[in-house]
Amino acid sequence: MNKGNSTSLKPVSSGRRRFVQGLVAGGTLLGLSPIARAVLAATASSVAPQQLTGTEFELVIAETPVNFTGVWRTATCINGSMPGPTLYWREGDTVTIRVTNRLRETTSIHWHGMIVPYQMDGVPGVSFHGIAPGATFTYTFTVKQNGTYWYHSHSGFQEMTGVYGAIVIVPRAQEIHQVDRDYPILLSDWTDAPPLEVFRKLKNSANYYNLNQPTLQKFMRDVQAAGLSSATEERQMWNQMRMNPTDLGDLSSHTLTYLMNGTTPNGNWEASFQRGERVRLRFINGTGNTFYDVRIPGLKLQVIQTDGVNVHPVTVDEFRFGPGETYDVIVEPTDDAHTIFAQAMERTGFARGTLSSRPGLTAPVPELDAPAWLDMMDMMGGMHDEAMAMDHSEHGGAAATAMPIVRHASTEFSASIDMLVDMPRTNLDDPGVGLRNNGRRVLTLADLHGLDEFTDRREPERDIELHLTGNMDRYIWSLDGLEFGRSTPIFLRHNELVRIILHNDTMMTHPMHLHGMWSELENPAGALQTRKHTISVQPAQRISFQLTADAPGRWAWHCHLLFHMDAGMFREVVVA
Repeated sequence: MNKGNSTSLKPVSSGRRRFVQGLVAGGTLLGLSPIARAVLAATASSVAPQQLTGTEFELVIAETPVNFTGVWRTATCINGSMPGPTLYWREGDTVTIRVTNRLRETTSIHWHGMIVPYQMDGVPGVSFHGIAPGATFTYTFTVKQNGTYWYHSHSGFQEMTGVYGAIVIVPRAQEIHQVDRDYPILLSDWTDAPPLEVFRKLKNSANYYNLNQPTLQKFMRDVQAAGLSSATEERQMWNQMRMNPTDLGDLSSHTLTYLMNGTTPNGNWEASFQRGERVRLRFINGTGNTFYDVRIPGLKLQVIQTDGVNVHPVTVDEFRFGPGETYDVIVEPTDDAHTIFAQAMERTGFARGTLSSRPGLTAPVPELDAPAWLDMMDMMGGMHDEAMAMDHSEHGGAAATAMPIVRHASTEFSASIDMLVDMPRTNLDDPGVGLRNNGRRVLTLADLHGLDEFTDRREPERDIELHLTGNMDRYIWSLDGLEFGRSTPIFLRHNELVRIILHNDTMMTHPMHLHGMWSELENPAGALQTRKHTISVQPAQRISFQLTADAPGRWAWHCHLLFHMDAGMFREVVVA
């Protein structure tokens, strides 16, 4: 495995905010005196994560000084680096990982997307007690899959402060895609502020970090484009609903620095190649808060895998993925340097690196796309689609299709819920707000079709419908109107096949991650598409998947936006 790593600063295009760029290449500078660290802070590279192979691994979690913005802070790192070591495993092997906690608080490691015994899943309070300060916990399990995965803490906000790393699992048989270079690219985000402080600010004011508030200038542009009456009605609608059409994400570059393999945009992480080579890039979204839109200007991305599962290759210009998801792509560089560009969904900042044929080469860095507003489809879902279809039918087009029957739980009708969607949309071919009709070919869920056959061909025995709910103004997040502390577990019989329906009653996209079992995504007609372990559900969207409850034990199921999970969008699943 080859790995490029920058050792010099390459400035991003002028005019960008300092907190978007970052001041140093990476963050961790170990074994140096405070004076030496200060001298080297302006030019230092991050401490590159180790690449560990074999079946026996030693991981140590400890506090580590970091500097991403010119200010020294304390992170919680694994083996002294952020990200932690990249773990290379082989399908079929039994691995043993000893994790030692040198923090002053309990810690844990969750093997995200891995099919393991529940006692090895690493969720304190669900599958084990956690790793106490000074203690060592030994994880042991057989690797039953291959592909790209990752690991992270499931304790407090440690995932945001550095406890995460990549996993690459080599198949027992030969790789189906032959490449010349192979790079994990772990995207993350960092805040200098203590995460608990950030969370408290969101609880006090959910729009605290929103840099894209509606402005007078935007209103005047809308008046020019659509007329005074239309522009005024739109503003009145949002005001009456007490909702903000620019609430795409909770955080922004107001507090976040966006990282690629632990390196700031100004640090410019590098991956080397030679002309004529095929390069595999294993993208992992290891953020606590950020949806990234990924592209490499001038190159096509051949998507070959999602969440560790091989799919029929599909060629795109760009893809969006949320926290917890992974996408593997193959590219064939055509120039000496290409920018790897991952902009945040709310368009306030980006992570950036370079594919380079020689060390130090750079390519142009795109400007951020203009921020987009949520539209009526994001609020009304299928109701908006049906209105458009009915209008089309009245003018000679086809009649509207039937909408799914929606069942709202009685617990959803409370002050903790600020929105209910009665007619959700079910389409999978929407790339999402900010990516619609942008002139680029953008990946959608409808494009994903797994290579492997689905082995469980039974009909689902029952449907389980859960609504993703919340109150943005009060910053409350829940399932069926119940935060985790007020909920009861979901019980599944061992080996039963169920259909899970996720219905998003909010105006934010939620990456829903089910531990321990595969989620087999369905299209609107009920046909199986591919397996995933994390599914992003867009506003006012209804998504279904089939689940074979083949893993006895206690499992977590939650939104992978870390603050949403902590605020209550979390359930326990018990298989017995």
